[in-house]
Amino acid sequence: MDVLVAGSHGQVGQHITNLLAQSDHTVRGMVRDDRHVEDIEDLGAEAVVADLTQDVSHAVEGCDAIIFAAGSGGDDVWGVDRDGGFNLIEAAENQDVERFVMLSSINADSPEESPEAFQESELLYTIVRPGPLTNEPSTGQIKIGDDLERGGDIPRADVAQTLVTALSMEGTYGETFEILLGETRIQTALAELE
Repeated sequence: MDVLVAGSHGQVGQHITNLLAQSDHTVRGMVRDDRHVEDIEDLGAEAVVADLTQDVSHAVEGCDAIIFAAGSGGDDVWGVDRDGGFNLIEAAENQDVERFVMLSSINADSPEESPEAFQESELLYTIVRPGPLTNEPSTGQIKIGDDLERGGDIPRADVAQTLVTALSMEGTYGETFEILLGETRIQTALAELE
């Protein structure tokens, strides 16, 4: 698959981009700032400059799948995290992209804490909602569920691996789920959704 990673320069995005670059997929890393192009190329991806708050159709053109890992870091939650997601979904539908995997957060179902849920679309979507992120090394193991107990966390590297693994697993199509650090291998945990 030709995969576009939105937010490829972010902490989770860099893990995703690196994993895809080492796989059989072709990866494009979308960045907002020209200064990050070289960093993305160093990860083994083709860099494409696009702003989620603007027209992103050129970034999406020719892609088979999108992993949305972009975030404003709290600076523009509505403009980037929510409306930017809508903008990318619309561009994906217009360009006949079928697969869309989105990184959200464990509190996204609480309107007072996170932007409202993303609009329904015709895309084969998966929404992954991790708990608090850490920079601990990957364990390759997660806990998965619809309403996990709060208080846990998960390494960014394991979140990235979950998103990349979900790309080609049909059992994750149309699913929204939470993940935390756990004791089940990522592939096995996702397979249990089927």
